[in-house]
Amino acid sequence: MKLLRVGTAGAERPALLDADGVLRDLSGVVDDIDGALLADEAALDRVRAAAGAGDLPVLDATGLRVGPPLARIGKVVCIGLNYHDHARETGAEPPAEPVIFFKAPDTVVGPYDTVLVPRGSTKTDWEVELAVVIGRTARYLGSAEEALAHVAGYAVAHDVSEREFQIERGGTWDKGKNCETFNPLGPWLVTADDVPDPQALSLKLWVNGELKQDGTTAEQIFPVGEVVRYVSQFMTLYPGDVINTGTPAGVALGRPEPKPFLRAGDVVELEIPGLGRQRQELKDA
Repeated sequence: MKLLRVGTAGAERPALLDADGVLRDLSGVVDDIDGALLADEAALDRVRAAAGAGDLPVLDATGLRVGPPLARIGKVVCIGLNYHDHARETGAEPPAEPVIFFKAPDTVVGPYDTVLVPRGSTKTDWEVELAVVIGRTARYLGSAEEALAHVAGYAVAHDVSEREFQIERGGTWDKGKNCETFNPLGPWLVTADDVPDPQALSLKLWVNGELKQDGTTAEQIFPVGEVVRYVSQFMTLYPGDVINTGTPAGVALGRPEPKPFLRAGDVVELEIPGLGRQRQELKDA
């Protein structure tokens, strides 16, 4: 299923994109798309039954904002340097264990919302990523297979980053990762049963129409199941938590000088086939 949330920011309602690409209203079936729904198999079965019956009300998508596909996100866990090609382009050694950092849930915006270039920024960068959405409470998982059974679904994430803040300003990476609007998510949350192999997904990103990233999750150093298993050794993952699983090669940081960092007026588009496409225009904060 392709689940999404539509409407003005803070007042989104649940919706579904059916097999024919028709937008359907889910508000008569569930209150919202959040961790509580993803953890409730009976509620998900009601959604599937309503979708299969084909009688959900049709929504007119004209002019309708698409918000993040998940409400009330608990935490956004991010994995750094998780693609062999990205490690090579940045001159970094592939990590022996996953690199973990966090984004605050309030960085999450809709897939077509404006991204703000922070004040004083000269090194705002792009990163297309596969986001994993947790559907069952996960702690101390014993295997990658067990970990995948705790995944509710997947989405496209844009891990926008400010490299000077991240690398040159001291401390951890978090200053360069938590600026306002720095985590567009969606357009859809695609349930795990519709993504048979998360290691066989292509990821693409364009800046002003020019292809910058063209990768595949097959290049991940730590596959999705291992990432979820590993993270569960250090923290409890709850339904509605999100894991951004890293970016492939092609970011501005890995390019020759002068590096083509993002500026106000730039347009970024990114896509994972089957999970949807995003588009953001950048403006100054």
